[in-house]
Amino acid sequence: MANKHTIVLMQTSQNRSTRTFMDYGSITQAMDGICGLYERKLKELNPATRNITYDIADLYNFIDGLTDLSALIYDHTIQAYLPYDRQWIKHRVFQHLKKLAN
Repeated sequence: MANKHTIVLMQTSQNRSTRTFMDYGSITQAMDGICGLYERKLKELNPATRNITYDIADLYNFIDGLTDLSALIYDHTIQAYLPYDRQWIKHRVFQHLKKLAN
């Protein structure tokens, strides 16, 4: 399931103009992209801090703080995109980071 085209749909606030999407070649790249969004936000909030660390709870709080977050993943067998919710994304991000840590 890792090399499936993935579109991440995100809305950062109640303002509809904050709706956006990010396009990735795989689920792994999408999970990297979501982590990267959080890391950029941390750098923006802490510009003087050189090394910023965070744990999974911090990342989950970031994800839960978004007004909306979901993913559309292309399934070749049905030739269509299947939707996945915030909880699925949190699970996949955790699995992704766990794999990177090993």
